[in-house]
Amino acid sequence: MATSTLGGLRLACADVAEATASDTVDGVAARWVAWPRSTEEVSAVLRAAAGLGLRVVARGTGTRLAWGLPPKGLDLIVDLSRMDAVLAHTAGDLVVSVQAGVRMVDVQDALAAHRQRLALDGADTLGGTVGGTIATAASGPLRYRYGSVRDLLIGITVVLADGTIAHAGGTVVKNVAGYDLCKIYAGSLGTLGVITEAVWRLHPLPESRRWITATTPDPSGAAVAIAAVRASQHDPTALEIQRAAPGDAVTVGVAVEGVTGGIDARAQAVADLLGAAAGVAVAVAEHPPGWWGQPLPAPQATVTCEPTGLADLLTNGPGSLCGSAGAGVLACGLHDDDRLGTDLARLRDIAQRHGGNAVLRSAAPHRKAGLDVWGPVRALTLMRRLKDQFDPDHRLAPGRFVGGI
Repeated sequence: MATSTLGGLRLACADVAEATASDTVDGVAARWVAWPRSTEEVSAVLRAAAGLGLRVVARGTGTRLAWGLPPKGLDLIVDLSRMDAVLAHTAGDLVVSVQAGVRMVDVQDALAAHRQRLALDGADTLGGTVGGTIATAASGPLRYRYGSVRDLLIGITVVLADGTIAHAGGTVVKNVAGYDLCKIYAGSLGTLGVITEAVWRLHPLPESRRWITATTPDPSGAAVAIAAVRASQHDPTALEIQRAAPGDAVTVGVAVEGVTGGIDARAQAVADLLGAAAGVAVAVAEHPPGWWGQPLPAPQATVTCEPTGLADLLTNGPGSLCGSAGAGVLACGLHDDDRLGTDLARLRDIAQRHGGNAVLRSAAPHRKAGLDVWGPVRALTLMRRLKDQFDPDHRLAPGRFVGGI
């Protein structure tokens, strides 16, 4: 069976081989790996995989394959690392089209030569690929000003489980049951199709930037300071917080961007506001603090809550906390031992008191076992219907997403 299956896959894509010990997804070993170079080759691979009944997971750099749950089974990894081209950059329209396997940092470097950027930052995001960024809906500090993956993604090409190529955004070649594929695929963890190309809305690079930080021992004071900046007319591009452990001081960070001639005055106005609100000394710098946009080690949860719940979260939340306080989306580092379930339940209780939720984003497979990783999902019935329509045999990243999708 192995030899005949490998031969069948090679008819679809010449670059196919038996998996090695490193070809795993969250602890689950694959049997084969394919390296397509185009959307058409991905389509051929998935058609062959459908005919053979293979379970498939797409891979970029592999930096976020531990997000979500381990797949229920894995036969074939579709590695997109050879699909790494910037296909078109229309600088005048602030639009770029790229293949899904290109690294985010390479996209940013190419755009920077034209004084433009894709407003998705943070080490988690820049260390991965375009496809992985969409599949995990990863965003960094800039989300406060420019929005998330769903806001910046304006076109997408995906290959469905049976090999069908679907496009959305721009000129729609094939519209799949009227769904907005850009939003559906953002955060779907590869369970609805393999993303092969994306079109993004861009923004100009600023002339200058400043980072304003204030550290206070009072969590409520930090929440008041964040609320003051949010309510002001200073238009910051990012509004972050960092707390190393429960009971530790909280650092509030604000980023402002603009023209060189006016940036210092803008930064000082924010510093005056922040200092008055928090009642502590404030620092202004030309470079971000070391914690800015950096990921927390696993186990890590993502917690959302209304801004009014921030003081409660900073006062009573477990573990370390950092992230976009302005947008109400934070990362929380939890205990890597038997206390993990208790930590997650406590964090989720706080979040749900304030209209949010907590999701265990990454942890070792044995730590996730038996835990409710996702928490309550109101749209679960609809999501299952989408899975049944896009992947009727449930062969794409089976079990990685909510409700065993």
